[in-house]
Amino acid sequence: MGDLAQQTEATPVGDADGPGPRRFSALVHDDWEIWGPEGGYVAAIALRAAGAASPFVRPASFFCHYLSVANFAPVDLAVTPLRSGRTVLSQRVEMTQEGRPILEAMVWSVGEVAGLVHDDARPPDVLDPDQLPSREELWPDEAERFRFWNNFDQRPIDYYDQWPPTEPAAPEWRTWIRCRPQATFADPWIDAARTLIVLDVVSWPAGSRPHAHSEPPFIAPSLDLYAAFQHPAPSDEWLLLDGHSPVAGDGLMSWTGRIWTRDRHLMASGGGQAVFRHT
Repeated sequence: MGDLAQQTEATPVGDADGPGPRRFSALVHDDWEIWGPEGGYVAAIALRAAGAASPFVRPASFFCHYLSVANFAPVDLAVTPLRSGRTVLSQRVEMTQEGRPILEAMVWSVGEVAGLVHDDARPPDVLDPDQLPSREELWPDEAERFRFWNNFDQRPIDYYDQWPPTEPAAPEWRTWIRCRPQATFADPWIDAARTLIVLDVVSWPAGSRPHAHSEPPFIAPSLDLYAAFQHPAPSDEWLLLDGHSPVAGDGLMSWTGRIWTRDRHLMASGGGQAVFRHT
């Protein structure tokens, strides 16, 4: 079980006031393993580096390309400001490992900004987490395949007693999750890092469902990840993961995700493209 705040932390390297990009180091921990390090976890490290180099209180959006699969080892990060204003900052984050490109990201952060307000987000109609059995209660004799899931309590919504299912299912996946051992984080940048980690993970559970009955010999690692951060939720323990894969074809799988708080506020939304690989 990993410590999300500690294991996404980026440590400054060198002179913060010197010329050129701000530099950081971080360690990719194997507590977050799915087909290697889970993509959202690696992205969260880049987000934390951007936050450490930003004067503003919270991130507004994040976009990255996954360039290589990281090893469970130290990484280097360079954070370069691209545009700064009184209330906004754009940054580029480059992550490398022994000179090999791992990830390149773009991050917007914002200060205190006044503006118009509306909320037309429409959450799915699902039960609350305390009305649902835990994953351990549903499958007491089944161990997790990947260490990543040991970092969360989980309350599945759409689940099957038998896996794989006997017929195609809709390309959707919903579950409640709660981080452990610590569920919430007061720092808006760590709270957003929690969001990135769980947003990225909805892609394959949603996109594989129409095909799982035939046990196809594929996985679909993400090529990229986009996230817009809508409502910070530093005191909300339970998050609803709401994933959908509208299209798969020509070797690619598109996916979208929304993260809802328990009171059904939209915390973050995003998506990406994944590319199929033979297992």
